[in-house]
Amino acid sequence: MSRIRGRDTRPEMLIRAGLHARGFRFRLQVRELPGRPDLVFPKWRAVLLVHGCFWHGHNCHLFRLPAARHDFWASKITANRARDARSCRALTDQGWRTLTLWECAIRGRSRRPDQEVLDACETFLTGTALAAEISGDSSRLGEIS
Repeated sequence: MSRIRGRDTRPEMLIRAGLHARGFRFRLQVRELPGRPDLVFPKWRAVLLVHGCFWHGHNCHLFRLPAARHDFWASKITANRARDARSCRALTDQGWRTLTLWECAIRGRSRRPDQEVLDACETFLTGTALAAEISGDSSRLGEIS
């Protein structure tokens, strides 16, 4: 697990390059914000969280609990999900809009075309939705309950 990177992952780099090419400027891993979001767009008062489907327990084909040490992994993923929820609530309380981009939107059998993902990110950033989520199976823009 020491080799697992928390930043500069392939999905994150793809999104960073695409949004930068479209003229969006952002800050990376801002420590002062709850959960240290991957991308922070101060101009738009928005953050983008690039979540790996395994590490954050997404309900898709990329997530499956390992058979070995099942209890350890189940508690770890549950704790990650709880931490994510706390961070999103804290960001919302501070007036930040949050976009969660799941890894399955960028890779795997249900991946979306890169331009479609970047279009959805741009729509969120320039819009007024408080929270949104982009995954391989569906893309929701608007408030998430």
